[in-house]
Amino acid sequence: MYFERAGRENTESTLRIAKEEAIRRGIKDIVVASTCGDTGLQMAEMLKGADRRLVVVSHNVGFKEPGKSTFEPDKRRQIEALGGRVLTGTMVLRNIGAAIREKQGYSQQDLVANVLRMWGQGMKVCVEIVAMAADAGLTPCEDVVAVAGTGRGADTAAILAAHSSNRFFDIKIREILAKPRDF
Repeated sequence: MYFERAGRENTESTLRIAKEEAIRRGIKDIVVASTCGDTGLQMAEMLKGADRRLVVVSHNVGFKEPGKSTFEPDKRRQIEALGGRVLTGTMVLRNIGAAIREKQGYSQQDLVANVLRMWGQGMKVCVEIVAMAADAGLTPCEDVVAVAGTGRGADTAAILAAHSSNRFFDIKIREILAKPRDF
């Protein structure tokens, strides 16, 4: 599915495509990016009774404001009550590279992130959250469905071969299921 524009208006379609393709292909694990918890909760509700494992990945504490989480605690409880797991962690393509960029204006992580953004912000995030989930032991190193977006909501879904961040270049984008044309 190719959306004309990036954005949260594509969320429901993107999540539906991700769920349907995971079921059709026998992929058990779905990894979803969610800044505040809305997209993650929507996916958790959509997956009720679908026999799939859900990992919702959020930004690290302090991402926007020191000591503060952007993920809403009530949404975390609801996702977990529906059987999903929530991972709050440092983004693979941000962590120390952001600090280096502040001092030197460039980091190697920026280069990798910007190359992935050639397919859209959502694709960069899909790769990143799969590595984060594998790092935490929350998803196996096999094919998973990843869902992310441009800003809020979801507009990108892909099948990726997951690996941990120390094996970042072993992650493979197997197939793009949905993405915006204009990002």
